[in-house]
Amino acid sequence: MAVQLYGFGESGNAYKCALALELTGQAWELRFVDFFKGEARSPAFRAINPMAEIPVLIDGAETLSQSGLILQHIAAKTGQLGGTNEAERKEIWRWILWDNHKLSTQIGACRFLMNFLAPEKRPEGVVPFLQNRLKAAYQTLEEHLASRDWIVGQGATIADLSCCSYLYYDEPFGFSRDAYPGIDRWLDRIAMLPGWRPPYDLMPRAFPPS
Repeated sequence: MAVQLYGFGESGNAYKCALALELTGQAWELRFVDFFKGEARSPAFRAINPMAEIPVLIDGAETLSQSGLILQHIAAKTGQLGGTNEAERKEIWRWILWDNHKLSTQIGACRFLMNFLAPEKRPEGVVPFLQNRLKAAYQTLEEHLASRDWIVGQGATIADLSCCSYLYYDEPFGFSRDAYPGIDRWLDRIAMLPGWRPPYDLMPRAFPPS
């Protein structure tokens, strides 16, 4: 039976989970959430996830939210992308937590303000503030990848998928692959994995609302 992933194309957090499902060869179905029309805050969706957030994964009797937990579930279920020993598994979690705090969350906010919110509604100074904070995160990742192919160990893991997802989007948010050659090579390496597809090939866009 196919697992169900609730998401939409613009969500980098949903994309990292969809990508993990694709790379591990899982049968899955998208449950499209019309985010920009407020569906994630609707009573029907809150009955599935009271946190009112995307993504959500339903796998049999389990309903999971938060992308890091979903990635861990996919890795544990499939025996893929989860590291080869306990030390690697701990390091994977360290990078997923770093990504959630320092990278994906701030990219998501910056990208939303720049591309999906009317200019007159953008809080003054917030975009430059986020972009300056993100420069430090990009540099941390760049330095880590300077002497390695993958974030943890000798192959792709869910740490790579967690950190890479937002960096594949075309909408501007102040990131240039040309400025970070280590990250650029790493993104190309991930894109060569069997099953990789760009965000809007896996999930349809929700913006502008249809």
